[in-house]
Amino acid sequence: MLKPKPSIETIQPYQGGKPIEEVQRELGITDIIKLASNENPLGPSPLAVQAIAESATQVHLYPDGNAYYLKRDLAQHLGISPESLILGNGSNDVLQLVAEAYLAPDDEVIYAAGAFVVYNLVTKLCSATAVVVPMVNDTHDLSAMAAAITDKTKIIFIANPNNPTGTMVTADETAAFMKQVPEDMLVVFDEAYYEYVARSDYPQTLPYVLEGRNFIITRTFSKIYGLAGLRIGYGIAPPPLVETLNRVRQPFNCSLVGQAAARAALMDTDHVKESQKSNTVGKAFLYKAFDDMGLCYIQTEGNFIMLHVPQSGADITDALLKQGVIVRPMVGYGYPNAVRVTIGTQQENERFITALRAVSCQLSSVS
Repeated sequence: MLKPKPSIETIQPYQGGKPIEEVQRELGITDIIKLASNENPLGPSPLAVQAIAESATQVHLYPDGNAYYLKRDLAQHLGISPESLILGNGSNDVLQLVAEAYLAPDDEVIYAAGAFVVYNLVTKLCSATAVVVPMVNDTHDLSAMAAAITDKTKIIFIANPNNPTGTMVTADETAAFMKQVPEDMLVVFDEAYYEYVARSDYPQTLPYVLEGRNFIITRTFSKIYGLAGLRIGYGIAPPPLVETLNRVRQPFNCSLVGQAAARAALMDTDHVKESQKSNTVGKAFLYKAFDDMGLCYIQTEGNFIMLHVPQSGADITDALLKQGVIVRPMVGYGYPNAVRVTIGTQQENERFITALRAVSCQLSSVS
């Protein structure tokens, strides 16, 4: 049998949160809530649903490979030129485009331990060398990441807020970091949860793009806009970088329906505000419940919380599955005694806490 190149054999396939249908098949239960993949519990905007229905009659046609109208609307929303936008099949697609366009086998890539697993995946895909910097207090240590730069460093990935810890680096930390990064090095800020952040010290990174730095911001319609199933992400970068990324981008990588839905979702600011409000209320509810249970957790700037548990995170996850509640174990991120839970609707949050109390008691009595 033909063997792949050596770096491919070191890659573990990405494992997303279990789909509801899979749990139904495996356990034979139907009343299931999914809090494993950081999806918007309110669903998509009604305007997006309408756009999906209207565009469905056109799916026999190829989409606009350049996504002209979506880029135009996004550019107006962000206050930039359309030439600074690259569209992807989710923001992880943009991350892979970056790696494929710029990484060679002798290059080094810096990212944090406990950061989004796709950084490791795309680094190995391109046979580059990963330089993994430990976090401090579950947060990117930008000083240590700057100190790790060598003449072989090509890309630095920073998730802000970070998935799965939910922590963020501040504007001051980012400014100090960028002063230490050589001009010829590429910095990628992964801001998939950008719209959920309410802190005033969150860094606004768009100026680095407008200054013409080797800087790329990735964002997505999968989270607050509720379009995870349509896979629309985007990158913001100086036009020369976008031109390069387009050379490796697959034709028609963003579907016709996805483009229509994203344009409509972008217009529905009320749905975004309602999603932010729901997340804030749900976060406070879960914090209090965890405090009452004496459980440790990481305060989050996203729409999820990483919870430390006394038992194995995998055991907690399996026990919750039997209760019809899907969460995500964190062993793959280096946290064997932790789970990540998406902040759901009030009803979903209450059901999760009830199930968590029950399974915690069950596992404690067994041990």
